[in-house]
Amino acid sequence: MTTAVNQAETQLNLLEMEDQRSKDKRPAGELMEVTVDVQSEDLNSTHSDTRPLIHDRDPKRVNKSLKVTFEDVIAEPPSVRSFDKVWLWSHALFEVSRLWCYRFISLLLAVPVSLAAGLLFAVLSCLHIWLIMPCVQLLLINMHWVQTVWGSILKILISPVFTSIGKCCGQITIHLAKDEDR
Repeated sequence: MTTAVNQAETQLNLLEMEDQRSKDKRPAGELMEVTVDVQSEDLNSTHSDTRPLIHDRDPKRVNKSLKVTFEDVIAEPPSVRSFDKVWLWSHALFEVSRLWCYRFISLLLAVPVSLAAGLLFAVLSCLHIWLIMPCVQLLLINMHWVQTVWGSILKILISPVFTSIGKCCGQITIHLAKDEDR
């Protein structure tokens, strides 16, 4: 009995907080403090819990290209029309099937794919932090002499060649004239 009352109070508190958030114009991903009053037979205590509101699940707009509606997929030109009831039922079927198929597939794949992605990003991060960057720094430290030799080769051999080619080609002038015999 107490649990049902507590759940109802929690839902009311969350609804009131959502109304307050919409009045305050806070961003959807902002953390808010949720206070839940738990009433037991012996004591009254207040439990504070901070959770993100999950209404906006794509705050950085990563998947903005996936906002597909019925009209983006199926469209009838003015010259060819089906019955209105067929259009309404196909629209409803499209939306319901899209929603429930997505929910079912995400139910099956979300946890394994997120686990695999987490492992992959953990391995890549570990390799980058502990293997790749130390190797790059080691090469940069120990290969300073290569940078010095390469810079000298460019200054001594290659730079004079391209400077002289530039001076030779810089003296070329082009004059355009109309041929008046035609």
